[in-house]
Amino acid sequence: MVTRKSVAAKVATKTAAAKPTTKTAKAATPADASVRRAPAKGAAAKSGRTTASGKTAATATKAGIARKGAQPAAEKVARKVAQKAAQKTAQNTAPKATPKIPKQVAQKVAQKAASRAGTKVARKTPEKSTPSTVANAAPSARRVIAKRDGETRIVTPEIERIEHELVDQIVSGAVPLPVAAGATRPVFWDQACNDLMKRDRILKKLIPQFGPAHLTGRGEPFVTLARSIVGQQISVKAAQAVWDRVQATCPKLTPAQFIKAGHDALAGCGLSRRKAEYILDLATHFKSGALHVDAWASMDDETVVAELTGIRGIGRWTAEMFLMFNLLRPDVLPLDDVGLINAISVNYFSGEPVTRSEARDVAANWEPWRSVATWYMWRSLEPVPVEY
Repeated sequence: MVTRKSVAAKVATKTAAAKPTTKTAKAATPADASVRRAPAKGAAAKSGRTTASGKTAATATKAGIARKGAQPAAEKVARKVAQKAAQKTAQNTAPKATPKIPKQVAQKVAQKAASRAGTKVARKTPEKSTPSTVANAAPSARRVIAKRDGETRIVTPEIERIEHELVDQIVSGAVPLPVAAGATRPVFWDQACNDLMKRDRILKKLIPQFGPAHLTGRGEPFVTLARSIVGQQISVKAAQAVWDRVQATCPKLTPAQFIKAGHDALAGCGLSRRKAEYILDLATHFKSGALHVDAWASMDDETVVAELTGIRGIGRWTAEMFLMFNLLRPDVLPLDDVGLINAISVNYFSGEPVTRSEARDVAANWEPWRSVATWYMWRSLEPVPVEY
């Protein structure tokens, strides 16, 4: 029976027997035998099969085999493992050979990469080259980007020179309206605006937006009343379009010319047949002298309203428009005006429907300047002022 102890005893016996031979072999080889061992064997075989100590090649070979067999098995395994590890390390650290790329292909790849890089830069900063051009441009072409109150504007010297005040007002949120040539500013207008801005938070923001614009009217009572009839129950733009055609038909705008034009001509201007009848009845009252036209300026508001509503087609709303735009009365509140009711709803009730009573309560804070406040309420919905 073979056991581990018997194997170990055999190995020890062989090692002891091989020790003299190993010493002899080592003495026959030079000092660097570990390096030149293989060539020495070859040289011994070629030179008459005799080593320097006189031993034959067979004896040297047997000595080598004996020496190799004498090495422990563990040493051989360790050496193999070390060799494999060294080979793997050499493979990993050795530089890998790169495939050779043709010159033409390399040039094409480089061109494509350059074009892509240039495109990306152009997309990110398309105007990077302009500052030098702008800096060298003439002073008249200089552009300045100004940001005020959250709004960005481009200002040129031309704008600064011609429209400096207008630009500043637009940037600050104001929308100044032009004043008609020859229009007379009501004597109470500035005082009314100051008082209303002190007592009403909505008008405090609204009034400054329209600059020097103010309520204007015409001096001819007949024209004011006729235009009021034209504007009944239609929009401001539609009323202006119809009135332009009426004025083209009757350029003198006198009661006699309207009567001469007749009903059909007025209806052809876009007036309904009923409105054409109302204007002709108004012209007849003025031509006959039945109205106290010269005394209206000295009458109170309600007396003037009572006389005007006696004319066919003129109701309270038309009479109140006459008080505001012809007699320039400062404290008129036309509660029958749809535009006023809508403006109060938008500005004071967040768009909720408003009754006449609620509108009257709001307007109580406007006294004695309800005409002025009403005019600005209209402007909040329709910036272009209407004239009667």
